[in-house]
Amino acid sequence: MTKRPRTLSAAFVRTVGRPGVYGDGRGGRGLSLRVHRTVDGRITKTWRQRVRIDGRLTSIGLGPYPEVTLAEARQKALDNSRGVRLGRDPRGRGIPTFGEAAKRTIEVHREAWKAGSPLPEQWESTFRLHAAPLLDKPVDRITSADVLRCLTPIWNSKPAAARKARHRITAVFRWCIGRNYRPDNPVDRAVEALPKANGHTTTHHRALPHREVAAALRAVRRTTDTHPSAAPCVELIVLTAVRPGEARGARWDEIDMDAARWTIPASRMKAGREFAVPLSTGALGVLDRARKLAPGSPLVFPSRNGGPLPPKAPLRVLKRAGVDSTLHGFRSSARSWMAESGVPAEVAEACLAHVPRSKVVQAYQRSDLLERRAEVMQAWSNHLL
Repeated sequence: MTKRPRTLSAAFVRTVGRPGVYGDGRGGRGLSLRVHRTVDGRITKTWRQRVRIDGRLTSIGLGPYPEVTLAEARQKALDNSRGVRLGRDPRGRGIPTFGEAAKRTIEVHREAWKAGSPLPEQWESTFRLHAAPLLDKPVDRITSADVLRCLTPIWNSKPAAARKARHRITAVFRWCIGRNYRPDNPVDRAVEALPKANGHTTTHHRALPHREVAAALRAVRRTTDTHPSAAPCVELIVLTAVRPGEARGARWDEIDMDAARWTIPASRMKAGREFAVPLSTGALGVLDRARKLAPGSPLVFPSRNGGPLPPKAPLRVLKRAGVDSTLHGFRSSARSWMAESGVPAEVAEACLAHVPRSKVVQAYQRSDLLERRAEVMQAWSNHLL
């Protein structure tokens, strides 16, 4: 009878014929050889490993002997033990596909995004349109060549889309690295193989010269939409130079018509700071008309079903009015007018709710310059109406 060894040897594994379980000793990382006699009298030998995953002992098959040798079984057991220490499931169940990781990444970012932000849908659209070859692959099996196939078709023809795709795919892999699903980001090597010039291309929102904004505003007023509040929303964006999302989410409890002030809460501001918008006579007139369109609604610009105005509704108004500008572009138009009108840079930047990059400037600029901004925005309204 073959003597049971303290640790397995190649000779013992080859010759043992007695059914049973033979462990590889205390340093064997749970590795054992299972010897079994079949119904027809044959002897089969298989490798098993017991590891603790999420606090529970689990048995993992490592393959049959002699297809898997003792040395190979020990290497597999070592790799599995290392993986468990890093938080991985050696059975493969813990490695998500890129699509699954993308969903988890969006959920993590959703906590930092403002309520009602279109970013979750935009990220999902990016992955669906520009990362389709990755979606069903486990993230630890994705190579830089896979990512290259996603980015190459849009790298030069659609630089803005390529930049967003690169950023968002990278965010998914950073999430994976943080959870030990893979050690590196394959996007980096993929980008190294692409033309460098694209990385230095700057794209801007389409904007009208400020002298053409008044005519565009008149065209917007003549335009009708399935959402009656869409055109007034565009008008308020133009007259106040706020960001489109800030206008679409405006509520009446934020607006003091008597004081001619609209206070946007920090939760809806890009910089995460409460911002007071001085309301010109033109802006107040738009708000008066908006209230009559939807009396009783807590939202200034509600949709037909009473919820917030969809992001595409104001854009549709611009298209129907024949205005060749983005909503954000009107901020650029206003800023250009301010520069030509001699408005001091710090006042102009404050009108657009831009936070100074310099920490020193932030420390000394304690005033929000509300009175001076009110004068500027009234002059802007007079220029347009």
